[in-house]
Amino acid sequence: IMLKDPNPNSPTKNESIFMPVTVIECPPLKTYSIRLYQNSDNGLQLITEILSPKLDKELSRKINLPKKQKERNIESLLSKCVEVRICFYTQPKSIKLKKKPEIFEMGLSTKDIKQQYEFAKNLLDKEIRIHEIFKQGQFIDIHAVTKGKGLQGAVKRFGVTLKSHKSEKKRRSAGNLGSWTPKKVSFRIPQKGQMGYHTRTEFNKLIVDIGTSPEKINPKDGFPHYGLVQADYILIKGSIPGPQKRLIRFAEAFRNHKSIPIDINYISVESKQR
Repeated sequence: IMLKDPNPNSPTKNESIFMPVTVIECPPLKTYSIRLYQNSDNGLQLITEILSPKLDKELSRKINLPKKQKERNIESLLSKCVEVRICFYTQPKSIKLKKKPEIFEMGLSTKDIKQQYEFAKNLLDKEIRIHEIFKQGQFIDIHAVTKGKGLQGAVKRFGVTLKSHKSEKKRRSAGNLGSWTPKKVSFRIPQKGQMGYHTRTEFNKLIVDIGTSPEKINPKDGFPHYGLVQADYILIKGSIPGPQKRLIRFAEAFRNHKSIPIDINYISVESKQR
């Protein structure tokens, strides 16, 4: 995209600059349940779970749905409760991505238990859209799972230099495994193992734009390995972890609470196919 440089300390301040962005499609979330927790010797313990009365049938692909809900005395349960959380589920079927939804849990920022419960109760049976939570120019943290690369050796995982061609036995490994004593191999020694498919958090990612009309950003022949965006979308400055079509979770920035004005001049919709 092309936009006015928002950095006041930049030599190109207020000039039109190029910025690479990542397009993330954000179909609305739905509330699955409200969870009440109490303290126990082993940390937080679930007291009860209040399900939404209207759940999509696609959820049965992910979990076993109960046929009936038990009647509960909410007032007595709230007196024991120390934290209220909400479970959400995605709607990938609405954008024809896949049929099985993803379920995840989120905490609430307010400390008063009754306020937490009332807020969560109001979200039951409602769809939550991206522009109701975040705004353009805001900084967020992104939680994602990186691309999986399987079992890899020390050279690819840690950048170990290849040993001499005359080295004994192995060439693509560390020179030694550490000292004789203690008689164990430290975790600091580069060895083969799993590479990729790790949960990672990236801090302070800038929201360049939030939109509800995909025709503004859709290339003529779709995005590579994805297709056309059909729902609400968000543009993030730079890259993010993981491949296409994998779940990404957003959170308000933990380290950075400021926001900056964004003025977009041009969004390229030329073909991204190579």
